[in-house]
Amino acid sequence: MGSLHSSTKSKKQQYLCKSCGKRFLDYYTYNAYHERINSEIIHFTKEGLGIRNTARVLGISTTTLLRRIIVIANSIPRPAVIKGKIYEVDEMKTFLGKKDKKIWIAYALERESKKVVSFYVGARTNKTLKAVLKTLFFSEAKRIYTDGLRNYPYLIKKKIHKVTRFGTNHIERSNLNLRTHLKRLNRRAICFSRSVAMMSAVLKIYFWM
Repeated sequence: MGSLHSSTKSKKQQYLCKSCGKRFLDYYTYNAYHERINSEIIHFTKEGLGIRNTARVLGISTTTLLRRIIVIANSIPRPAVIKGKIYEVDEMKTFLGKKDKKIWIAYALERESKKVVSFYVGARTNKTLKAVLKTLFFSEAKRIYTDGLRNYPYLIKKKIHKVTRFGTNHIERSNLNLRTHLKRLNRRAICFSRSVAMMSAVLKIYFWM
């Protein structure tokens, strides 16, 4: 419930919420102020709509949408990681801005739950892989399955590192789902991310919301 409060500059009546103390209006001229807008942004992002498509459907500007996606992503906490689990780690190639500017998404999937517990967007280097593996080391991973990328043996202890023929089946299936669900990751799409920050934000919403 709310009580009458002051008016806005455009003479719209404001109300004050008795529970949380926030001000609100009966109706909003600009769609970006609606309470439902964040949940719809999350829904459309996870369904793979591009920025321009989402902005058009929601009736807001692309600048507002980009800013909202970053804010939503920053509010998402990292998932809790249970100790002693088995993980699969893989990298997926995509690009930023143009096809010749390659970037890699490295991430770790917990085999039993098939939940992504860690990811990082960057070059295909030890730095990127370490950012992902750090979470697994803290969780005292029982076993980590990877592909045959030569970086892994230098980063993961031999006793928990496994490279087998079907060891990364679950995360490779996840790669396919990512490319199917997120248009910006589809190899044949004209949709793309312009920055690492935006790609990371979209992935955070997709993985953890």
